[in-house]
Amino acid sequence: MPTNEIRLRYGCNPHQTPARIYTEAGSLPVKVLNGSPGYINLLDALNGWQLVHELRQSLSLPAAASFKHVSPAGAAVGVPLSATLQKAYFVDGLELSGLATAYARARGSDRVSSFGDWVALSDVVDISTAQLINREVSDGIIAPGYEPQALALLSKKRGGKYAVIEIDPTYEPAEQETREVFGITFEQKRNNLLLGAEQLKKIVTPQAELPDSARRDLLVSLITLKYTQSNSICLAVDGQTIGVGAGQQSRIHCTRLASSKADTWYLRQHPAVLGLKFRPGIHRPERDNAIDQYLRDDITPEEEKVWKEVFEAVPTRLTSAEKQTWLSGLKGAALGSDGFIPFRDNIDRAARSGVKYVAQPGGSLRDDEIIRACDEYGITMVFSGVRLFHH
Repeated sequence: MPTNEIRLRYGCNPHQTPARIYTEAGSLPVKVLNGSPGYINLLDALNGWQLVHELRQSLSLPAAASFKHVSPAGAAVGVPLSATLQKAYFVDGLELSGLATAYARARGSDRVSSFGDWVALSDVVDISTAQLINREVSDGIIAPGYEPQALALLSKKRGGKYAVIEIDPTYEPAEQETREVFGITFEQKRNNLLLGAEQLKKIVTPQAELPDSARRDLLVSLITLKYTQSNSICLAVDGQTIGVGAGQQSRIHCTRLASSKADTWYLRQHPAVLGLKFRPGIHRPERDNAIDQYLRDDITPEEEKVWKEVFEAVPTRLTSAEKQTWLSGLKGAALGSDGFIPFRDNIDRAARSGVKYVAQPGGSLRDDEIIRACDEYGITMVFSGVRLFHH
């Protein structure tokens, strides 16, 4: 079998055949250890690997990402979990390695969106992480290596069809990258900027407090955005993303989407949610969807009928007032923006979801207005000077 080519079942869609990945010179930096990954799987794998590899380089912590359709549903580094988050992520009582903790956080960021994800991990996969992944509905994984026990377990997942890819962690692509669209070749310098402390130096607001934890979370947000389809906004806290608003044409819609996801993430930690009792035999996806519907205000009677069937007893729904009271406890979140923030409505919405720190490129005609809005909310904002569009 050639080492510079992997044949694929099809491309983005089943009618797009033949399909393959290949390199013109040398060997591919990836090996398929199990299963048969598809075209979109490999796009997720290679984008996800870059994200976690950069998080590892920048923050010196094990990192994980949960990728879906070439954007991260969640990303995180291995910061220890509180007892509440352990319960909310359904990992209470488990002994988790730092890498497993990073994946629990990445998957827990948006469990509904992470259904059928592609996993990217920065470190050699240990049995603790493999056992956690083995419980979830997932399409495949990319990592720099696997402990024998971990590889054996993952190779049995999905009836032996789970895609397992190993990547050479020393691989560096060429400085120039090309892609073909409609028979036309595009070329550009690869986005190899390593985000770090340099991008967080320029504080532009009267409020200048920026503790180490906020610097970490802003970098988690910015590095996540670097591999998220633009336009995009990302909220992060406690070493993980809590809301990714990806691929919107309007920045305020990115902010609304990311903030609403952050609200849902926090509401999942409400005692009423943690106390929900499910009927025996309810699988993880049905449970995750039921929690999501339990928290929605716009559920239809038809949806509610299905929703009620997963519980041992129909729970009392949280009122809007109860939700707002709980959400007032969401504080200290970091927001990253892949492009400049053009209007203050983004800040107004983000502040409602506990945003205390903002990183954006700057350069809008309304920069002064955005700074004033941050000042009203006591938000610290930095101008990174770097746009992070990704397409």
